[in-house]
Amino acid sequence: MSKIKVAINGYGTIGKRVADAVSLQNDMEIIGISKTRPNFEARTAALKKYNIYVPGEKTDAFKKEGIAVAGTIEEMIKAADIVVDCTPGKVGVSNKALYEKEGVKAIWQGGESKDVAPISFNAEANYETAIGADYARVVSCNTTGLCRVIYPLDQAYGVEKVRVTIVRRGGDPGDIKSGPIDALVADPVKLPSHHGPDVNTIMPHINITSAAIKAPTTFMHLHVLNIKLKKDCAADEIKSLLASRPRIRMIADGISSTAEIIELGRDTGRPRNDIWENCVFKDSVSIDDGELYLFQAIHQESDVIPENVDAIRAMTGLEKDNKKSIEKTNKAMGIGL
Repeated sequence: MSKIKVAINGYGTIGKRVADAVSLQNDMEIIGISKTRPNFEARTAALKKYNIYVPGEKTDAFKKEGIAVAGTIEEMIKAADIVVDCTPGKVGVSNKALYEKEGVKAIWQGGESKDVAPISFNAEANYETAIGADYARVVSCNTTGLCRVIYPLDQAYGVEKVRVTIVRRGGDPGDIKSGPIDALVADPVKLPSHHGPDVNTIMPHINITSAAIKAPTTFMHLHVLNIKLKKDCAADEIKSLLASRPRIRMIADGISSTAEIIELGRDTGRPRNDIWENCVFKDSVSIDDGELYLFQAIHQESDVIPENVDAIRAMTGLEKDNKKSIEKTNKAMGIGL
């Protein structure tokens, strides 16, 4: 069977990771990536032998910097079976007309409104809704992390109510424009934050309230979860259930911070120190007065990457069984090792 031809529109924090993940899959191939500026990321893409497509008016600027151009972004889209839009948040929606014009399937990221596509996607919770779909949105890093925990708990015990406080990183490590530098910011001040409603685009029946605080850190987000379950259970049962999930990693061995988790990524040779799994602090999992409490850390740069790969597989009909797709993606990327 011929490989699915994938275009990556946008080669920044998410785009470069999606490109590398797709290139590891034996049923997909990268036909090209797009860049609008001849910066270090464009040069890195060239070193990795990715075909680089640019806006027509930027061709000379790239050539002046010695970066070969394969063609225009429009030409890349025409050659693709599916495009993963990794352009900055609120920009991707402007590309929809081009995808519709060329009749190409498209995936957007969580920075876009839920209205950009009829389907919001999570590989475990609603893979089947994306099978054969033309357009889908992979939900944000925080929403992805929440779905990975809430879904199995709801399946096993039933979820009556979720309360989550998210301590958000102020910016990614390479982001020199974001803050705060020395503050904790209620973001937003008015509740709920967008994360709870976004979970409902995947699991509409979940009763969830969310709050978010922006903190001066770049490593990861931290979730403080309080979940009321419909059935009684013990903390050890929850630990076993979460440990069995394909994209949840139980964190122990003296680790109590996001910095140490990133160091674990470095020590184990993860590319870019990426932690694709939810990191649930094992010792935090507890039951008090019949309610579940836990901490989990979410690596904002990487946890949505395997979800994008699975979305490609569902939408193009490569695999109709989500468990098989998740297993294939995980094995290719080294998730769980």
